[in-house]
Amino acid sequence: MTTEIDAGTLLLVQANVAHTLKVQSRDGNTVGTVHALMIHKGTGRTTHAVLSLGGFLGMGKSFYAVPFELLIYDIAHDLYTITVDKRLLEGGPSWANNAPTFDQAYADRVAGYYGTRTEDLREG
Repeated sequence: MTTEIDAGTLLLVQANVAHTLKVQSRDGNTVGTVHALMIHKGTGRTTHAVLSLGGFLGMGKSFYAVPFELLIYDIAHDLYTITVDKRLLEGGPSWANNAPTFDQAYADRVAGYYGTRTEDLREG
C-alpha cells in the first residue's frame, strides 16, 4: 500500500522533552512549556520547537510550532524566553489533537506566519 507521505522523505524527527523546559515571555510571564524539538535528520540542527500552551491536567492543551530562532535559552533559570508576543503566538499555526505532517509546506507556513526566513529542509 502506498501512502501520500513516505517516512523516508520526512527530513525532521521529533524529540520529545516531556514538558521539562518552561517558556516565558520577554516580560517574564509564563507562556507554556517546550513539548518537543524538531531536529533535522541530516544535520542534527534544531529547526523548530513545539510549545504546549494552556490546558489543565492534560486536557485542553494546544501545541504551536515556532522557528527555534525565536527562542532564547536562559541558562541561569533553565528556561526559554520567546521573542514574540503571546497573542501573536496564540494566533499561529497550531493543533490540539492531531499533529500536522511537519514537511516543507508546513515549515514554510510557520516561517511565513512569524516572518522568519524560510528554510529549505532538504538542505538542512
